[in-house]
Amino acid sequence: MMTDLPAEQVRTLLAVVDEGTFDAAAAALHVTPSAVSQRVKALEQRTGRVLLQRTKPVRPTESGAVLVRFARQLVRLERDAWGELGLSGAGEPTRVSVAVNADSLATWFLPALTRVEGLCFELHREDEDHTAALLREGLVMAAVTSSPDPVPGCTVRPLGRMRYLPVAAPGFPAGRLHGPLPEALPRAPVVVFDRKDDFQDDFVRRLGGGSAGPDRHYVPTSEGFCDAVAAGLGWGMVPEVQAAPLLDAGRLVLLTPGKWMDVALYWQQWRLDSPALAALADAVTATATEALRQ
Repeated sequence: MMTDLPAEQVRTLLAVVDEGTFDAAAAALHVTPSAVSQRVKALEQRTGRVLLQRTKPVRPTESGAVLVRFARQLVRLERDAWGELGLSGAGEPTRVSVAVNADSLATWFLPALTRVEGLCFELHREDEDHTAALLREGLVMAAVTSSPDPVPGCTVRPLGRMRYLPVAAPGFPAGRLHGPLPEALPRAPVVVFDRKDDFQDDFVRRLGGGSAGPDRHYVPTSEGFCDAVAAGLGWGMVPEVQAAPLLDAGRLVLLTPGKWMDVALYWQQWRLDSPALAALADAVTATATEALRQ
C-alpha cells in the first residue's frame, strides 16, 4: 500500500511538464536526463498509472494532472512557509500562475494585480469557457472562468457580469445590413476572436436567426478585435467598457439598442491556506466589483 508520494519524484514530474521535455527538465533540475526519466518511471510504478504523454511538448495524462496539481500546491505551501519565516525560499520570488480570458485581461484584470505587493504573476490567456481546464490540469493556481461549478479542490467566488454589445462601424450597417437583423446578420461579414469563439453565433441565434455568416475575420486579441470592428471589417460583440468611448465618439454604432449579452464571471482558486492566493483573491474580487456589472 502506498503511504506517501516522494517529493523529489513529484517535483521532477512538475519540471518535465513545465519545461516540456525531459532534457529541458534535467537542465532546470541540474541532473541528467537519465535521472529525470528514472524518477518519472519510479513515480509511475509507484502509482500504477501512466502520468505523461510522451509528446513534444510533454503533456500530463489525466492521472498525471492530479499529481502536477499536487506538486504545484506543495511548492506554493513551501514558499508560503518560507515567507512566513522571513526567509527567501532560495531567492525565488513568490509566483502565482493565473488563467484569464483576453477581454478581462484587456479591460479590468491588470489593475487588480497592482493591488497586491510582493508577488510575481504568470498569466495564461484562455477563453473563459476553457480556463477551468487549466485549473483541472494543474497548470494554474487560479482562474477567471465562466463556470460556477468548482473544479475539484477549488473554491469559487462570483465576480460579476461582463456585458457585450453588438456593434459595427457607422458605414457598415447601411452598406452591408439589409432587412431585419435576424436575417441580415447571417449574411454580413463578422469579426470573431478565434475558432473557439461562438459568441457572435449565440447572439444571432438569440435574435432568432441561424448563426453568424461564413464571411469571418479572425482577430485573436481583444484590442485588435475592437479595432477591426471599428475599422469596418465586420460587426462583432465588443465588451461594453471598450465600446462605450467609441460609441460616444461616433466610431461605432449599436446594432440592437436594448439588446446585449452578459457573461457571468467567477474566480476559482485552489483550496489552500495560502496568504498569496488569499491576497490575490481579495484584490481580484474588489476590482471586479468596481469594474463589472453586479
